Amino acid sequence: MSRISTTVLGNGLPLHKLELAGTRAATLLVAFDAGSRTERPEENGMAHFLEHLVFKGGEKYANYQAVNEAAESAGAVLNAYTSHDLVAFHITARSTKLLDAADLLTDFVGRPRIDADELDKERGVVIQEIARSEDQPAALAEYLIDSAVFGSHPLGRRVLGTEEHLRSTFTREGIVEFRRRQWAAGSAAAFVVGNLEAVDDGALEGYFERFASGETPPPYEPAPALEPKFVVQERDSQQSHLRMSYRPAVDVTDPQQRAALTIYSTLLGGSMGSRLFDEIREQRGLAYSVGSFPHAYADVGVLQLSAGLQSDKAVEAYRRMRDVVSELRVDGPRPEEVERARAFAAGARAIAFENTNAIARHAAAQTIVFSQDFDPDAVIERLDAVTYDQVREVAAAIADELTVAVVGPHTVQEFEAA
Repeated sequence: MSRISTTVLGNGLPLHKLELAGTRAATLLVAFDAGSRTERPEENGMAHFLEHLVFKGGEKYANYQAVNEAAESAGAVLNAYTSHDLVAFHITARSTKLLDAADLLTDFVGRPRIDADELDKERGVVIQEIARSEDQPAALAEYLIDSAVFGSHPLGRRVLGTEEHLRSTFTREGIVEFRRRQWAAGSAAAFVVGNLEAVDDGALEGYFERFASGETPPPYEPAPALEPKFVVQERDSQQSHLRMSYRPAVDVTDPQQRAALTIYSTLLGGSMGSRLFDEIREQRGLAYSVGSFPHAYADVGVLQLSAGLQSDKAVEAYRRMRDVVSELRVDGPRPEEVERARAFAAGARAIAFENTNAIARHAAAQTIVFSQDFDPDAVIERLDAVTYDQVREVAAAIADELTVAVVGPHTVQEFEAA
């Protein structure tokens, strides 16, 4: 069993400590309610760009060389990520180096220099990242489905932003103001996960006091209602990437309903024993890659089906994938399917939670997005507790209304007529 304690520091930052026996490592993570969903239209891409910029140095570790060398000297793995929901910075190190890791992470994240010269150099790096994603059809399909589902809403915009914004819109002053507005300690959270035997609590808390308290950021814009549509990005290729997005009738603020959606998605297309894998890949040979993925934003759930396949099989695969969802809606899943999916999903989560970084990342999402308990044992217990009736209810409430996005040599009319 994990041991969890929480201290709210003087700057308003909650510091959560989760002690795990039997590991030599520990992960430090700090997350802010400052993902791309919090951006204004002219700021699209700024959350991700700011994530890059703070790695250029803080007060003590004044440049990127000092940051990188300090991480290596501590034997630590340092990284960050930005999503629609949040931005997070994390470092995993041997437990004996935990305070060194905390000193480094809180310096450049809590006291970043945001040097103007480094800002201009990093523009080119992120522009290359955007260009690379444009060359990847699978990534393009993800952008396309988000845009089709959410339109001009922040959830419909790319986390990476646009080249135009990087080149001409983002100023140092604007970036500093975005950070001031969104990186308030009171709407953030810090996590220490792993072997905490050697931790000096006073020293650790002192490092996390480096974050400015700030004011509570403004609330997010509610997600729009689903508007079914078909969108095609024509590309001259022999391979296509298909995305299908449903809006499940799930209260995403209820962790047990989120767990039921996870089990449903697992039996639909989340494993090699799932209906989509068996039907689309194994029995019919329509796709080399097929699956389903549940996602819960703060106020809306999404069920996405995806397939990578030969272009002349795309329409048939779409038709059959839609049929599988309808069959589950009308007939419900088989009891043995639910039992198997429940065991697989809970087992996969238990295996993932052998990693301190995975626990910290999950805890950040639970805390920042839902303001809910993040006990890893409770997460697994909720999956184990999902009943057949709960999964049947999820399946029955997924209406035959969806948005479809395709990258490949197709037209909208092909899929509208299917």
